[in-house]
Amino acid sequence: MLTIDKISKTFFPGTVNERKALVDLDLKLDEGDFVTVIGSNGAGKSTLLNAISGRYTVDSGSIEIDGKRVNRLKEHQRAKYVGRVFQDPMAGTAPDLTIEQNLALAERRGRSRGLGLALTRALRERFRDELTSLELGLEQRLTAKVGLLSGGQRQALSLLMAGFTQPRILLLDEHTAALDPQRAALVTDLTERIVAQGGLTTLMVTHNMEQALKLGNRLIMMHEGRIVFQATAEQKQQLTVPLLLAEFAKIKGATFDDRALLA
Repeated sequence: MLTIDKISKTFFPGTVNERKALVDLDLKLDEGDFVTVIGSNGAGKSTLLNAISGRYTVDSGSIEIDGKRVNRLKEHQRAKYVGRVFQDPMAGTAPDLTIEQNLALAERRGRSRGLGLALTRALRERFRDELTSLELGLEQRLTAKVGLLSGGQRQALSLLMAGFTQPRILLLDEHTAALDPQRAALVTDLTERIVAQGGLTTLMVTHNMEQALKLGNRLIMMHEGRIVFQATAEQKQQLTVPLLLAEFAKIKGATFDDRALLA
């Protein structure tokens, strides 16, 4: 479904600021896989998501979605395959547009917009149904501007929008990190529900060890642009936070006791 073959990305090559963000990285996701990604700052986690979404062009290697090589496709061209939720609740929505206008844009992601953004009665009813599933009362606020929503509400809306058109792959980039614990728990539970209901193939970056273990059927750990540890579905069931910290300590040559380590 998603096949990444030896991709590399170097920023500022040939300068004193040269940084190898991805180094000959291989990864394969099958249909319906939900893979959580952990690693310290600078490990290449977000760069990996940016490479998949088309925000960054890789220097070498291949990225395929459903057997189609997408290296040459720009970010807006990959939008019909890829849904994404960012860490910043402000990043995934247009604050000056209403909830229904944001949803209308998401509904047409990856397609020519033209004059097709008309908000019909049928479309509004669909939006109400989708919003009802969030259990946040947003179905009663279709004409409210998104900029008036709380961070948790906006992130929940971003998540709904990202999965709205059943993308081939859903990318979640530390999408609960900027929220307080209560709202983060709400969005985490919502993530689990939306991914399960849609059967979405998902790659989720997180700094939270417990979240990385709770969600998904696979786990990978990155360090210095490489995948240095992987856990299959069976192996992940046996993992604990201390075991993950121990694996990371082997790589870093130090000891850790922070459950949101890699932060």
